[in-house]
Order: sequence, then C-alpha cells, then structure tokens
Amino acid sequence: MLQNTLTNNTINLQNSGHVSISINTQDETCLQGTVVAAYGKRYQVELTDTKQRISCVTRGKKTDLACGDFVVIKLTDKHEGVVESTLPRKTLLFRSNAFKSKMLAANVTQIIIVLATQPSFYEALLNRCLIAAEAADIKALIILNKCDLTDNHDALQKLELYTKLGYQVLPLSAKQDISSLRPYLQDEISILVGQSGMGKSTIINALLPSEAVRTQEVSQVLDSGKHTTTAAHLYHLDASSQLIDSPGLQEFGLHHLSTGELEHAFIEFRPFLGKCRFNNCKHLQEPDCAITEALQQDKISAERLSIYKMLRTEISHQI
Repeated sequence: MLQNTLTNNTINLQNSGHVSISINTQDETCLQGTVVAAYGKRYQVELTDTKQRISCVTRGKKTDLACGDFVVIKLTDKHEGVVESTLPRKTLLFRSNAFKSKMLAANVTQIIIVLATQPSFYEALLNRCLIAAEAADIKALIILNKCDLTDNHDALQKLELYTKLGYQVLPLSAKQDISSLRPYLQDEISILVGQSGMGKSTIINALLPSEAVRTQEVSQVLDSGKHTTTAAHLYHLDASSQLIDSPGLQEFGLHHLSTGELEHAFIEFRPFLGKCRFNNCKHLQEPDCAITEALQQDKISAERLSIYKMLRTEISHQI
C-alpha cells in the first residue's frame, strides 16, 4: 500500500516502506494512486485514499506506464486526470521484438504462466516467459489448467522438465475447484500470462465472480483461443493480494536482454557459467564449453540448450 502525507506544498509517497520520494506542489488536486488498467494511451488509476477510479492520460507523448505502477496524478475534472509522475518500480515485466517493446506489469512479485491441456500450449512461449521472469527477478508459477477436459498425462510429462529445474507446476481445473491456487496468491502481486484460450479469464471469474470477466470461446478447428482480454487489469483479492490479468500472448520477444542476461536466465546454466575455456564463450559450438560438457553429463537438457541457442542467435542478430 502507498501511504501519503499531504502538506501545503509537498506530497511524501511511500511504497510499503521500501521507496520514498517527495514531490513539491502548490496544488492540492495532486493525488496518489495505482494504475489498475492500461488501455494504450489511457490509464485507469485507483486513488489510494478513496479507491475512486480516475481515467488518466500522460503528458505529451509519454506512454511508459504499466498496470501496477504507483503514480501521482492531477485532476482535470471530477473523473479525469493527468499523470504527473511515477514512483520507482520494484520490478518491471515486459516483452520486446526488434521494433518495439510492450510493458506488461510493474511491481509484480510473481508471474503465473497459465497453460492448458486444450488448446495445446507452446513450450517455446513457456520458456520465453520463464526467461523474462528470471531476468526481471520475479518468481514463477506454472499452471496446467483444464485438467478435467482430457487426458493430461502427456502435458504433465512435458512439464516434468520444469519441475526438475525447481519451478512449481500446479495442475488445475479452474471451472471445478480454484482452492489449490489460492495459497500461491496470498500476499503477492501476481500477473497471469499465457497464450489465448488457456483459461486466464476463467481463473479470474472463479477467484472473483463479481468481476464477471468474459471467458473465451476456444476454436476446436484452429486449436487456438480467441482474444477476450484486450488490456491489463489489476484486481484486489484481499487487502494484501492483487492479481493482474493480461491480454493473451502469441509471442514473447526477448530482444531487450543482453546475451549475458539471457544465459543467466537459464537457471540450470548458472553453476557452469564462467567455467568455459574462453571467457567470451557463446555456448554454441566452442571447444571446451562447460555448458556443452554439462549437457553430455545430463546436467542440462538438450531441449533447453536448443532453446538457448535459438534465442542467442535471435538476440545476436539485433545487436
């Protein structure tokens, strides 16, 4: 929670006691709040004191706000405002391709990657989400949803690799019972990510029935989901737990990562980094590579090394 001390000319902002800034102003129409929805160039800000929601824009062409950001706004009308400043972020989750980046959420403590037995999920997308989470120092939870619809043996077997890496994998049937997920959400600011049709909106509906989020109609022919969430939204589960629902993803670019950040984001690589023959080893086909030796000793999977090599080539092409 943000705390506010208002004097005639200063607003002191504190975010859970961790960061604090002061903004000088003579105008008491300046208020603090949290971005709870992001619609392109327009944002919905929930005021800290009153919980009223204000539709806001940014000054000029600045649009670098994300759902979960803590901001100071100035009212321009009863229900309209402009964002004056943003508090320092604890974390920022975003994706990028060669041309642009897209911020998904700020100040989150946990990324929940939602997969499903139907439609089939993209393992490459799962890995990209995990790598983005590691690079941003955000813990990850993997959900396998819709376990009630079909035989989930193959999907669970595919996810054994990630369990061995230390990631928590939670089988779930959101339409039947959401209770197993609740403990993982307590005291966290979580974001749901995943490709369309995995059941993110169904999870929100089960956790917060009053929100009446539209669920998705899955195309059996195309084996893919149709987008229903078009903007990121933050929901309050209780006084200390928040959940952000994000639009369905079909891709997750990692062009914002350096090659060093990329290799460190593979958690199983970490014990072997710095032990290669060459200091600038790319772990592609260099001799005496510690990562290649770890593969031969079954300490690193061929699947994950293949994903690393693909991403390394992808990132290197944009340098």
